[in-house]
Amino acid sequence: MAKRCNKVVDLLWAGNLLHVPRTIWKGALSFGLVNIPVGLYPATSDKSIHFNQFEEGTADRIRYKKINERTGDEVPQDRIVRGFDLGGGEFVIVSDEELETAEPKKSRQIEISDFVEQSDIDPVYFRSSYYLAPEGAGADKAYALLRQAMAEAGRVAIATLVMRNKEYLVAIRPDVEALALHTMYFSDEVRSPERDLELPDADEVSDRELSMAQLLIESMESDWDPARYHDTHREKVEAVIEEKRQGHEIVIQAVEEAPGKVVDLMEALNASIAAAARSGSGKAEKGEKTARTAKKTPAAKRAAPTRRAAPAKKAPKSAKQPARAKPAARRKAS
Repeated sequence: MAKRCNKVVDLLWAGNLLHVPRTIWKGALSFGLVNIPVGLYPATSDKSIHFNQFEEGTADRIRYKKINERTGDEVPQDRIVRGFDLGGGEFVIVSDEELETAEPKKSRQIEISDFVEQSDIDPVYFRSSYYLAPEGAGADKAYALLRQAMAEAGRVAIATLVMRNKEYLVAIRPDVEALALHTMYFSDEVRSPERDLELPDADEVSDRELSMAQLLIESMESDWDPARYHDTHREKVEAVIEEKRQGHEIVIQAVEEAPGKVVDLMEALNASIAAAARSGSGKAEKGEKTARTAKKTPAAKRAAPTRRAAPAKKAPKSAKQPARAKPAARRKAS
């Protein structure tokens, strides 16, 4: 399939994806009285396949117009204003000039206000990922110093960034070779699952079920390698486009969904561990053997599953405290 998709892939990569990323913001990163000239670069690229719309049987593109819903007439851009819906058919119309009074003060400074433990930040707060790079030879040493000091301390910097007339809360993290910047949601933008969702009580899970689930997790453990995972849907769409480009007919086969059946939880756990064992993992084989033993042993004699001890409280810092190990490689964002 990869060979057939070469033409499509070449076309998809012919645009900005092959270009060296450009800075989307330039300014200075400051902590204390130290200023480091930096540029902000996107850390990811969108490889989604985008389609245009055409009238069937023609090569005529479909365009959208802005229409007055009452009159049906097209409205030119210079006649369009913005309004906020108060509900009940009432709106507040706000001009661009009035909105400008609320815009954050333009700034070319990312001023660090705090250094925090990265483990204290829930990943749900992260929005988008970028890289900070030094701008100019004079910034190299200060940049390298800040990145290494943060890595040794195991700390993440918290700051604010004004970009495109919007203020962002950001976290700056020492990556393996660079400083990564993540825009973040503010606290009132993150929903509380306890408040907004109906969640099960932990008491509903038995010790035996928990032990089996832990065995299954152990049987599926592996090292994180992002290259193992692919966008299979995009690859299939690329193959369809290439087949159509070559004039081949696409055969559409109806797929019938198997009716879902209710499976006993313990039965499903046992079957999952057995399937993992058949894949050839030594841990899985051990898990299957332990699972069979657990199934035959009376519940009263089974030992409670081993739980990890609670993390020890942090010792107070001292001048002689050894530096912490550098953080693991960068996590890819969502």
